[in-house]
Amino acid sequence: MIDVYIDGASAGDPGPSGAGIFINYKDGSVGHYSIPLGHMSNHEAEYEALLHALKICNEKGFKQVSFRTDSQLIDQAVEKRYVKNKRYNRYLEEALVYIDEFDLFFMKWVPSKQNKDADQLARRAIQQAK
Repeated sequence: MIDVYIDGASAGDPGPSGAGIFINYKDGSVGHYSIPLGHMSNHEAEYEALLHALKICNEKGFKQVSFRTDSQLIDQAVEKRYVKNKRYNRYLEEALVYIDEFDLFFMKWVPSKQNKDADQLARRAIQQAK
């Protein structure tokens, strides 16, 4: 099982944004991804972090993944496969296509203090974009 920590951040809401992805691989090594996203809301940045992480896992051929996020919005949307705000529907629809390709997929909400690595990577991505 691969452990994937994701976070999105915005400097302003909306504002310059970034995605942070921290992956613990089976062999004990780690992956760090800091992705500038442009100008968007914090919620959009969270969804973009999810999508980028799903794409990375898919490209690497992972079949069993466990995702962690400190965004309750993302956690609930994936768990329920539903978004209240239709503005985010396209993000969820794209994410579910990737999610359904995995043999096992787990999403778990964690407190921010347990998601520090992904948060730092997301903030670094904002700085890269400036």
